[in-house]
Amino acid sequence: MKIIPKFLLGSALALGAAGILATAPLAAGQDAAPATPPPFAHRARMMGFLGSAPLITIALNHKSDLALSDEQVANLEKIKSHYQSQVAPLAQQLQANEKEIAGLMQQTPANLIQVKAKIQEGEKYRSELRYQRLEALENGRSVLSAEQQEQLKSLLRARHGNFHGPQGQSS
Repeated sequence: MKIIPKFLLGSALALGAAGILATAPLAAGQDAAPATPPPFAHRARMMGFLGSAPLITIALNHKSDLALSDEQVANLEKIKSHYQSQVAPLAQQLQANEKEIAGLMQQTPANLIQVKAKIQEGEKYRSELRYQRLEALENGRSVLSAEQQEQLKSLLRARHGNFHGPQGQSS
């Protein structure tokens, strides 16, 4: 009697694994990519904090709260524009690289040497994107006074609290 349940369990697991393997290439394929990708593939993680708008955009959206001068606004807009012009081609290259990896992984057998080279190439794009973000953040920070930086931190804490509720409470 114990053989039949083990057989059924094994068959179910095998079918589930086969289903996952059959659909994995589809999930990684070109059709899965959006028609117009965001400027950066890992946008939420690469902002000032998880799941928010970029800090410079937040500062510009709260220019009256931060009492930004016209010169500060112009400088922040210039930094934002420069950042976007630097990031857009890198993001396109990264997206093309990811599509190439997906294509290589659909081959049977996959050429892991080529896959590894493409992964390493993608990491170069990711590190440059990260550096560009950090450079823009630092340039934006240099435009703000110490008081404005503190006000911006307060705005971010308030905004963060709106999404996640009070901290320290158990569910």
